[in-house]
Amino acid sequence: MLFLPFILRRVKTDPSIINDLPDKVEQKVYCNLTKEQASLYEALVKDVTEKIKDSEGIERKGLILSTLLKLKQICNHPAQFLQDGSEFSGERSHKLSRLVEMVEEAISEGESLLNFSQFKEICDGLERYFKQTCHYNTYYIHGGTNRVKREQMISQFQAEETEPSVFILSLKAGGVGITLTKANHVFHFDRWWNPAVEDQATDRAFRIGQKKNVFVHKFIAIGTLEERIDQMIEDKKKLSSSVVGTDESWLTQLDNESLRIYKGSYLSLLWEGCYLIKLLLKKLLCLLLVRTFHL
Repeated sequence: MLFLPFILRRVKTDPSIINDLPDKVEQKVYCNLTKEQASLYEALVKDVTEKIKDSEGIERKGLILSTLLKLKQICNHPAQFLQDGSEFSGERSHKLSRLVEMVEEAISEGESLLNFSQFKEICDGLERYFKQTCHYNTYYIHGGTNRVKREQMISQFQAEETEPSVFILSLKAGGVGITLTKANHVFHFDRWWNPAVEDQATDRAFRIGQKKNVFVHKFIAIGTLEERIDQMIEDKKKLSSSVVGTDESWLTQLDNESLRIYKGSYLSLLWEGCYLIKLLLKKLLCLLLVRTFHL
């Protein structure tokens, strides 16, 4: 007999779950590398290509992982990769310059926003830039933030009287367990391998209590590793939606051959499942009657 998995799930975008949740609009923001970024990227790829030919086993795996990390750092900002304390400016990273433009537009319209990055160095740089250069009301949560300060910042950010603000969060420290519905813009400065992690981070704003449409902006450096990561994320989402659908309409679209297979497996399995549930309910009813009699 052929057994197939069947998973039931509820999603908050289903009107039967939450009928007043606003829309979520996702946008990919494509950015070119600056000349400095492109030269660093090319030099690193060339260097690693030579080294990887002569490596194997654990050494090869470690080299690949470290290279992926360095390439992502270059895509963000040269200062993050060089680790030399150099200037964190938009002229050196088109990602940063585009982010600054979009943040300025959101703040000018009286809207607050969240900005996620998996790198603490980027979060540190963004906090300094928005606070000292742009003079925006800025909050920042990372792995070293204590619980009291964390709760205090969340309360201040959420307060109605608080001016439009920028909330910078490291992906792991601020991506789960908090509500930040004051924001209706979510920026992902760099991409994580797992789409569920990004979605959880976005859901800090897109959740019960949100009154505005939520705009999600995902930054991608053109012609780099980030485009491959984005494609992998999309493939994972497609796979997830094909395994865990939102309804049973796919059953009506089965061809004749599939129906013959399901007749002896899936449908019979459903029938057996219903029969077992019926027996279980009878047993529970008997137990309740016995308990009532003794009372």
